Amino acid sequence: MESTFNSYQSLKTWKEEQILKYRSDISALNDFHDIIMKAVIRMALERTKKIERPSSWKFAWFTMGSSGRREQGFLSDQDHGLVFESGAAEAEKYFLELGEEVSKGLQAVGYPFCEGNVMSSNPLWCKSLSEWKEQINAWMQEESLQTIRNLHIFYDSRVLAGEEAYIAELKSFIHVNLQKSPHLLTRMVETSMHMKKSVGPFGQILAEEKGSHQGELDLKYAAFIPYVNAVRILAVKEGILDTSTIARMNKIMNINGYGGLGKYRNNFAVLLKWRLQSYRQTDAYDDTHYIQLKTLSISERNELRDILKDAKKLHQFVVRTIQKGAG
Repeated sequence: MESTFNSYQSLKTWKEEQILKYRSDISALNDFHDIIMKAVIRMALERTKKIERPSSWKFAWFTMGSSGRREQGFLSDQDHGLVFESGAAEAEKYFLELGEEVSKGLQAVGYPFCEGNVMSSNPLWCKSLSEWKEQINAWMQEESLQTIRNLHIFYDSRVLAGEEAYIAELKSFIHVNLQKSPHLLTRMVETSMHMKKSVGPFGQILAEEKGSHQGELDLKYAAFIPYVNAVRILAVKEGILDTSTIARMNKIMNINGYGGLGKYRNNFAVLLKWRLQSYRQTDAYDDTHYIQLKTLSISERNELRDILKDAKKLHQFVVRTIQKGAG
């Protein structure tokens, strides 16, 4: 299907015509996003043909964030990078140009540029395989808020074009090094497990008190991010290469000591469903993170409150698990 498009504009038009068909199926929606992004990559490769590139150069273009985890809603910004084979001195210039073209193409079809510049047009996220290992090692040694955050971001990477083995090798590199320095898992907890208070002392859901989202709940930071971050840390600890939060939990639950994760997996599936159902075509990107509490029934509100409370319990479980391992 993606091979039938020859311009970013025609692809954008088709995307806008088709995307709302996937309101009830998160998996099909993310398959659709993959089709769009692969079409952009194909066109970008065509447009950079004028730059000399030996066909033998191997690479992997990977997506991260909600796209890497296959948890995108209808609107999503960009998070992606490139890794290419080591040893070709001219490769860096070419792949940065390719990364820039892909970034422009994704923006043209409706994926906003990443505000944090986590894109393959940025040299930080476009490197040879050997340079990636050096960079990951440097991130782990520095242990700063930003470099540990970069590890979190990278661990959600999923290859959409090229050599899947490159990303598997780099994730295994992270896991092996964390086994040698288990205190880094504690650092990952410290830098990612802040939770936005969302349930009051009397069990009430704490909605936004002012602004354009007054009376709404920030579903991303109150619920999604706490679940995603907690499960990712367990995945890193256990060397699980899957990227979706539910797939990670499915794998983790087969490991001794993690059998109680079932309710958290079910909770996350409900969150994904609600985000799709609450989408309004007038939404801007940031608006898609909020849910209008007045649209929920009493039973749904109670379910949401329990999901928010469980996010805190999951957080506490992960903290105890990592502290036990570090000790």
